[in-house]
Amino acid sequence: MRIGIIGAGAWGTALAQVAARNGDPVLLWAHEPEVVAGINEARENRLFLPGIALLDGIRATTALEEVAQADALLVVTPAQHLRAILSATPVGQTPLVLCAKGMEAGTHLLMSQVAADVHPAAPIAVLSGPTFAHEVAGGLPTAVTLASADADIGRALVERLAGPLFRPYLSDDVIGAEIGGAVKNVLAIACGVVEGAGLGQNARAALISRGFAEMTRLGHALGARTETLAGLSGLGDLVLTCSSTSSRNFSLGKGLGQGASAASLLGDRRTVAEGAATAPVLREAAQKLGVAMPVTDAVCALLAGERSVDAVVAALLARPLRQE
Repeated sequence: MRIGIIGAGAWGTALAQVAARNGDPVLLWAHEPEVVAGINEARENRLFLPGIALLDGIRATTALEEVAQADALLVVTPAQHLRAILSATPVGQTPLVLCAKGMEAGTHLLMSQVAADVHPAAPIAVLSGPTFAHEVAGGLPTAVTLASADADIGRALVERLAGPLFRPYLSDDVIGAEIGGAVKNVLAIACGVVEGAGLGQNARAALISRGFAEMTRLGHALGARTETLAGLSGLGDLVLTCSSTSSRNFSLGKGLGQGASAASLLGDRRTVAEGAATAPVLREAAQKLGVAMPVTDAVCALLAGERSVDAVVAALLARPLRQE
């Protein structure tokens, strides 16, 4: 199975390493010509994943038509750009493995729903889980969820990507895998705020627990299964991104907790903190479904500059007492 990867950021490049470790060639699409040149000539993505020597089987291109000739496409573009990139890619019936985590602004569609809208004939899978790109690219042990409604395609993808240090677990709960990835980015911002404001480890643990309750409520409302949300793509990813400054979303929240504005923090970023775009979309979707997501609401207020950290924390702690 020839693998093509659309998106040569840190995560796309790390997945290229995974797919090339068995010796098969991998074609990686990048928007930036300098990234393509660096990968093909210096064997390094100095812009997004510096310091990692890329395997010889990886080649980069700026032509979507070329990468679309692969047998399966891993799509690793930011969530809010997915529709545009897929619209420009001649996919046909090629399986799409969606690796972005988020919900589309305006439509409230998950990434699998966006892909099905653009390319209805293409089988859809989702790859999600606790993954820092630099660890995956460096060959550190990693486990993920690969969710696909088509069992045969799911098994073929798992077998193609699996290796001694990269372990995909197969699921058929595509919605569950996506909800975990989308919500955890928002909760990671909240946990970063706790760190930046010096609120302590107790507060972070409480926030992870109550945030997971929000994830579960929304997931159930959209048809996700509890075991998926409690697995790698939900709770596993939540724990990772809520605990480390290697998470872009956690780092954004830490800056907010230290008093910086969202505009100043986001304006200085080359990479994308998906949670910033996803938070207001999640809030709108939850409101339509009648699902309470107070932590998500608080993150939205901070990102919009509507309330201070102290005011948001006070409001969360003042919520009516209730049974867990």
